[in-house]
Amino acid sequence: MASPHLKAVIFDVGGVVCRSPLIAIDEYEREHGLPNNYINCAITTRGSHGAWQKFERGEMRLVSFYAQFGRELSDTKTNNPAYVAYCARRKMVPPPRLPEASLDIDGRELFGRMMRESGVFDDAVVEAIRRIRAAGRWQVIALTNNFSKADADVVGDEPPSKADAPWFTSTEDELKFLGWQDGATPPRLRALFDDFCDSSALGMRKPEPGFYLLACERNGIAPSEAVFLDDLGMNLKAAQALGMETIHVPIGGSLGALAKLEAKLGIALTDAPRPPAPPPSRL
Repeated sequence: MASPHLKAVIFDVGGVVCRSPLIAIDEYEREHGLPNNYINCAITTRGSHGAWQKFERGEMRLVSFYAQFGRELSDTKTNNPAYVAYCARRKMVPPPRLPEASLDIDGRELFGRMMRESGVFDDAVVEAIRRIRAAGRWQVIALTNNFSKADADVVGDEPPSKADAPWFTSTEDELKFLGWQDGATPPRLRALFDDFCDSSALGMRKPEPGFYLLACERNGIAPSEAVFLDDLGMNLKAAQALGMETIHVPIGGSLGALAKLEAKLGIALTDAPRPPAPPPSRL
């Protein structure tokens, strides 16, 4: 259904404009014999106080983040009950054996894999953004839980000690390891948008309502005048509660999501083939 009142299209980045870091998490879980979605549960169970959440708000340096991230993901005493609760919510039977206390997840290894995966653009979404901006009728805004503050302050004033970071050789090498040669937010990504709302720069993250409201305030719109695309349900629910229209972008499902966005905006956003129109009804 068309939404002529819309003034802005707001895009998540990782999982929408770029590939999802969840792909790397899924691969890591399979390789290490972890239950599906175990790591996501370990991240989200800490609410707003975990290493991941702090890093996205720009509150931690990279080296400290690696260490705390790995410790939290390896904490089976906290994570196993969180996973059992997740299974109960999904009406799933938990696996007969959950990870043991000896679980040792390398935070740097996993984060590096996630960042390299999420550095790949979804060409269909990029083309859609270009068409929306070319139409000149909507503002195009990024609303992303991001880490751009980290690439300017990877290690702080002094390089880490060998005891704390035996893997560290140089800041340049570490950025390359993360796929951040052009920064956590490459100029070509930022240039796609009229405004780029970055959690690590603004000190807020999704699904905190203030982050969405700040994006609207910066661009002179009401939440009800925006449609928001994201891959995570909790982020979409927060947007809906504020009055935004929302579109879910599942992994591998960007074309379907763009078809829904086309219907709302009334312009063609892809060159994907469409089913033939039904024959006209006869009187």
